[in-house]
Amino acid sequence: MISQVFILSSKGDHLIYKDFRGGAGNDIVSIFYEKVTALTGDQPPVVMNHKDIYFVHIRQGGLYWVATTTAGSSPFTITEFLNRLAALVKDYCGSLSEKSVQMNFALIYELLDEIVDYGYIQTTSSDVLKNFIQTEAVTSRPFSLFDLSNVGLFGAETQQSKVAPSSAATRPIQSSREQGGKSEIFVDVIERMTVVIGSNGLLMKADVEGEIRVKCYMPSCSEMRIGLNEEFSIGKSQLRGYGAAVRVDECSFHQAVRLDEFDSHRILRLCPSQGEQTVMQYQLSDDLPSALPFRLFPTIERDNGGRLLMYMKLRCDLPPKSAAINVCATIPVPKGSMSLSQELSSPDQSAELKPQSRAVVWQIARFAGGTQLSALFKLCRHTDDCSNLLATKAIADELGNTLFAHDRPAVAKRLQTSL
Repeated sequence: MISQVFILSSKGDHLIYKDFRGGAGNDIVSIFYEKVTALTGDQPPVVMNHKDIYFVHIRQGGLYWVATTTAGSSPFTITEFLNRLAALVKDYCGSLSEKSVQMNFALIYELLDEIVDYGYIQTTSSDVLKNFIQTEAVTSRPFSLFDLSNVGLFGAETQQSKVAPSSAATRPIQSSREQGGKSEIFVDVIERMTVVIGSNGLLMKADVEGEIRVKCYMPSCSEMRIGLNEEFSIGKSQLRGYGAAVRVDECSFHQAVRLDEFDSHRILRLCPSQGEQTVMQYQLSDDLPSALPFRLFPTIERDNGGRLLMYMKLRCDLPPKSAAINVCATIPVPKGSMSLSQELSSPDQSAELKPQSRAVVWQIARFAGGTQLSALFKLCRHTDDCSNLLATKAIADELGNTLFAHDRPAVAKRLQTSL
């Protein structure tokens, strides 16, 4: 049973607050934010308590999604509810951000009234809710310089303007014709790769987590068939055919997917509902079918002042027309590193020293294929340790491994079907 549901910004601003039971005071939101910001570490616990009130929260879109409950309620059920609530808000508002929540607060309150009744969850199905939700979403599309690439000389259309933009699948599912509403289905294959590279630049471990997502804008959709590669196999014992197999270690499917033709023809059958849903998830470790998309060339030395110099050169071996997004490199540093100065090769990079985790986090928002980026990190240790600095070779051994993580649109392209 849920007592309250509220949404906070990263700064603690109250965006949405709904009290279903009336059992808590008005300061419950402030109490939660004080507790979550007082914790050390990057990932606070999902469940916290204050006296006899329990806070269950998740972080999505840079926002805190919080539900309060009392003893006896399942935290897993409430966590799943919060994830589905965030997915519903994304479907109905088009995106998850502080601005979209502020602009569509009336729509979100209408959603909460329908999915929760006196603290009891009623439904989170978009097929059921579409019969009751009457408020239309308010969208605000920000200006982007990339939009100018679709316009030719004197405003003439180019071939690029015929391609569906990446923002086409981020509009609300109940958008009107004036807002560009069409009967469309988008299919995305999204992969997240985590790689551990040694200080000598060699691969030590690689993991891939992927999923197939379907975003449906059709009020009612008949059966949809998604065909996978015929050489697709699960585990080494199911290798098929004579060609290069597309292998994964394990996979799982949405409960609405029918697998009658999966074993024989590798076809997924489903009737997608309005909104976004994950059709399939898969994992692959170590034995990757192709070369890594990145190459790291590290150089570690020390200057005359005793500072540790780490020169990182990162190359992206993806095709020139592709790009990796949200690239994050975690570089371990020696114990006692207190300050960081940096020189980055482009303005769309950022780096931060995290003493608690003893690492430098190097983030790249977008990494185009066929390009190379570099960074110079200068580290200074605590003054008490300056007399006992390690030798360059010993420091290189202590630095250990560099962890890379990135998201990339993979294998399949986004498909657009206009009816």
